[in-house]
Amino acid sequence: MTVRMSMLPPAYRSGLVVMLGAMVVILTALGFEYIGGYAPCPLCLQQRYAYYASIPLGVLALVLISARRERAAALTFLVIALAFLANAVLATYHAGAEWELWPGPEGCTAAGSLSTNAGDLLRNLATTRVAPCTQAAIRLFGVSLAGWNVVASLALAAGAAYAAKRAGRH
Repeated sequence: MTVRMSMLPPAYRSGLVVMLGAMVVILTALGFEYIGGYAPCPLCLQQRYAYYASIPLGVLALVLISARRERAAALTFLVIALAFLANAVLATYHAGAEWELWPGPEGCTAAGSLSTNAGDLLRNLATTRVAPCTQAAIRLFGVSLAGWNVVASLALAAGAAYAAKRAGRH
């Protein structure tokens, strides 16, 4: 039996899009780190927490909808929305520090992510681009990854809020 997306409840569809969107964003960040060689700074790592928490919470919310526990699903989607709103604030702080609009946190460097093994050290120095929290490691279309995270987090927060609203109608 195949299930078409149009047959699924609106809250389920919205929640699924949010969860898949969060997975794409975090996998992209991990790709920049492990494939691209861009070591994340401590603020970058903190911005990942919302994704790490929201993906399993998204699965839970979808299971709750399937079990016809819409009110619990709505509350779960609301928690996801709040997590992404908080993440957008953190990413805004990070992006502002990169643009030197305000100071970044003291001692915020990515040096701790390098291997201390002497054999790996030379290879890491040649392949890893280490940047402090106040310097964008890369900009895409003029926007740093922290800036793009603001956009992604706000979109995911809006999607999760919409899913909460749709789930709460039942």
